[in-house]
Amino acid sequence: MSTASPAHRSVLLDEVVDCIAPRPGLRVVDGTFGAGGYSSALLRAGADVLAIDRDPTAARFGPPLLEAYPGRFHLALGRFSEVEDHLEAIGWTGCEGLALDLGVSSMQLDEAERGFSFMRDGPLDMRMEGEGQTAADLVNTAEKAELARIFWLYGEERASRHIANVLVRRRAEQPFARTADLAETVERALGGRRGAPTHPATRVFQALRIAVNDELGELEAGLAAAERVLVAGGRLAVVTFHSLEDRIVKAFFTERAGRTPSGSRHLPPDKAGPEPSFVLLFNRARPPSEAETAQNPRARSAKLRAAERTAAPAWRTAA
Repeated sequence: MSTASPAHRSVLLDEVVDCIAPRPGLRVVDGTFGAGGYSSALLRAGADVLAIDRDPTAARFGPPLLEAYPGRFHLALGRFSEVEDHLEAIGWTGCEGLALDLGVSSMQLDEAERGFSFMRDGPLDMRMEGEGQTAADLVNTAEKAELARIFWLYGEERASRHIANVLVRRRAEQPFARTADLAETVERALGGRRGAPTHPATRVFQALRIAVNDELGELEAGLAAAERVLVAGGRLAVVTFHSLEDRIVKAFFTERAGRTPSGSRHLPPDKAGPEPSFVLLFNRARPPSEAETAQNPRARSAKLRAAERTAAPAWRTAA
């Protein structure tokens, strides 16, 4: 019986576990612990697991695993980009596997008081760590041009400037404090749903959440950290939920596998780049099965990419 949340099953769970190929004695990092779905499966397969989560509320799912797998399960609160520090804290010098399930969890969406979802009215918060600037702070204080940039860059919202204009005018009369208020304002700004399959505020909420938590910066730093801690033959599996994340992961794996264009027969490169630090496990991103998306509609946008670490040194990254 799984010791993870009974109502929660991690997206692409079987596929991620197959990529990591856990076995007794293997050291695996679950960089996004959540309700413990990946960790539970990896532990059942015999691996030792270090789970990391930046959301303090995820700690409530740790005790059952600590009790069921004494000495084999470790839980650290923090960011997966800080994996080197977390490994050092438990005496690991590296790991043979690392799994990442990006974005917001089902539990965070379902908890109205966290303010992640426009489907449930709650405080306009969206902070994964419960610290720093909230979504309300951002909506109520950012310059109009900055809001438009956030909606366009992180939400790929075509009406970003119009929405920013509407929000700035409205906040001058009454600041935004609740998710329902913001969602309704965005919906009116866009002329209602008009049969749209998704809520008009979907992209705005995604953009605010990404900005508040610096999710894309964390992802880039986390991928570079994974490259440094994985030993030769170690595997990295990453599940993304929107195109912004997937583009970053795809570009990282493509570059590190030495598959980026390197000149042409007419203009060869001046010098060879670094030796590939990863080998792709498969070329195209893998989506969830039809059966999984039928059971869990939130899985429909998920994509899995995975690669195996070579013995080459980790690439240098910009400071």
